[in-house]
Amino acid sequence: MTNNALVSVKDLSVVFTQGGNQTVAVDKISFDIKKGETVSLVGESGSGKSVTALSILKLLPYPAASHPSGEIVMDGKEMLAASDNEMRKIRGNTVSMIFQEPMTSLNPLHTVEKQISEILKTHRGMGDTQARQRVLELMNQVGIRDAEKRLSSYPHQLSGGQRQRVMIAMALANEPDLLIADEPTTALDVTVQAQILELLKKLQRQQGMAMLFITHDLGIVRKFSDRVCVMTDGKIVEQGVVADIFEKPQHDYTKHLLAAEPKGEPPQGDDTKPIVVQADDLKVWFPVKRGFLRRTVDHIKAVDGIDIKVRQGQTLGIVGESGSGKTTLGLAILRMISSTGRIAFYGEEIQKNSWKQMRPLRRDMQIVFQDPFGALSPRMSVSDIVGEGLKVHFPGISSEERDRKVADALVEVGLDASTRNRYPHEFSGGQRQRISIARAMVLEPKFVMLDEPTSALDMSVQAQVVDLLRDLQKAHGLAYLFISHDLKVVRALANEVIVMRQGKVVESGPAERIFDAPQTDYTRALMAAAFRLETAPEGVVNA
Repeated sequence: MTNNALVSVKDLSVVFTQGGNQTVAVDKISFDIKKGETVSLVGESGSGKSVTALSILKLLPYPAASHPSGEIVMDGKEMLAASDNEMRKIRGNTVSMIFQEPMTSLNPLHTVEKQISEILKTHRGMGDTQARQRVLELMNQVGIRDAEKRLSSYPHQLSGGQRQRVMIAMALANEPDLLIADEPTTALDVTVQAQILELLKKLQRQQGMAMLFITHDLGIVRKFSDRVCVMTDGKIVEQGVVADIFEKPQHDYTKHLLAAEPKGEPPQGDDTKPIVVQADDLKVWFPVKRGFLRRTVDHIKAVDGIDIKVRQGQTLGIVGESGSGKTTLGLAILRMISSTGRIAFYGEEIQKNSWKQMRPLRRDMQIVFQDPFGALSPRMSVSDIVGEGLKVHFPGISSEERDRKVADALVEVGLDASTRNRYPHEFSGGQRQRISIARAMVLEPKFVMLDEPTSALDMSVQAQVVDLLRDLQKAHGLAYLFISHDLKVVRALANEVIVMRQGKVVESGPAERIFDAPQTDYTRALMAAAFRLETAPEGVVNA
């Protein structure tokens, strides 16, 4: 261990054994994290970043995972040799972790208050009143709007970004010495992302907390980290001070990562193209019920009178903060939740269609969800997941033909077709999202709602997926409704953009005008946060 190092990782290897086969996930890596320092692990999905982080807390699936070499020393204590009881005292107290996928990390049966306060009661022995005060303080710190009203909320009642903020509050509850952050801003919109990063930096300065930051967003690394380790195929190929790595990269892989970003031009706007999906005065209001008789006393106006048109071969981008109503709007258009207003598909009114009447249209109206792990059944193989729609909508094709279509779809999204008999948990987060895209595209739809489809992907794969979506759009005249907080990706794909806030349209128009000459303070704040990663002006973001 070097001087002032809080954590020292030396010659660490991780091997997974399954069915007699061994896979080397991490191959003899070494790095230190000093007190008060931020070290980032960057690399593509499957490079070994998360496995390295999980090793520090001994959270890998032992005995399937093993360490044939190496040691992890923290404050003079060898972590890999620590007992289960010792690790329970360390986890959530001395070392905390923010996981990549909040929906799978939060208990769906417990309220937000219970899940955050449990940590305080376990490690600090707080009573109910004291714990509640601390929970409210933490929720306000991480930018959750109406924190007191959200105490009784369950994870499914929160947006993806709000769930991630709850995870951050849980991780910071006991002011740990080391915070391991595994893609902590993946689900956050750009303005809140900047605020959360600034918050973490502020807490780090106040507490002298060290951070191990895992991300595929090199822009965050450049602004946020002191040192960076670049990983690929389980090895650290380059490490050093951030400025040196970014300005003078030595390894070809590092140069490849720095050059990777979504490129290309979105489709040209064409008002002569047929309208695939149209919605007029669309509203989704959720009733707020109170009292013994559960009377409706108010409404949460998630979508409040929005008009949209999506034409053939065109992409409409929907941007805005988490909780602004973006996903709710998309689900309403697909008739997956109740709404009022007019919805038409190729001119045919579908708002009053029953669930049974909508079923034949599902082949032509597909969706790629934000959370790939939650969207893919853990009990089904990839082949069954991607081929399920073919069984429903093309029952007459042979099993051989279905298998061929599945294989072709996987190859199109950059996966090895020979992996189709594996299960979702055997893939990285980015690979799982590609499986979700393949599941939608295998049916050759006419309209696709893409809900944060690149949020879990590393930069180089983001660029590949953007190219793939653009190529598919050109080949088949696909209409996309593209929902994202990553404005760089939206700029590369969308020819029209709608900016949403609190259920309403703040600004809309051609993407070029929205990005280059935004008309409202809110849109300007989004652009500033996205392209310069600056904190939004005070008062602009009410998370």
